[in-house]
Amino acid sequence: QLQLVESGGGLVQPGGSLRLSCAASGFTLDYYAIGWFRQAPGKEREGVSCISSSGGSTNYADSVKGRFTISRDNAKNTVYLQMNSLKPEDTAVYYCAADFYGCSSSPMAYDYWGQGTQVTVSS
Repeated sequence: QLQLVESGGGLVQPGGSLRLSCAASGFTLDYYAIGWFRQAPGKEREGVSCISSSGGSTNYADSVKGRFTISRDNAKNTVYLQMNSLKPEDTAVYYCAADFYGCSSSPMAYDYWGQGTQVTVSS
């Protein structure tokens, strides 16, 4: 069964950090770009960051530039999202998704999705 599983979410105070992981089972991530998306209650799903299959290209939403870092370890079949200087507006369910054809800003382009992990930033 082809599956993506996110982990690492939780409750953190403003200014804190979390590292999310996206692990694949049933297939290798080597050939896929991986995107992180988030969805807050009552809002549309938005792209946060994406990394190419080789790891040589990354992009970030303006709202997280300088605070979030995406990386991948293909040997571990895992992609990470390091989130620093977290703000209350970062509160959302975070999803990872795999796209065989490269990074896309459209969620519709992605082939596989994880179930999501909750990130809550609150004092």
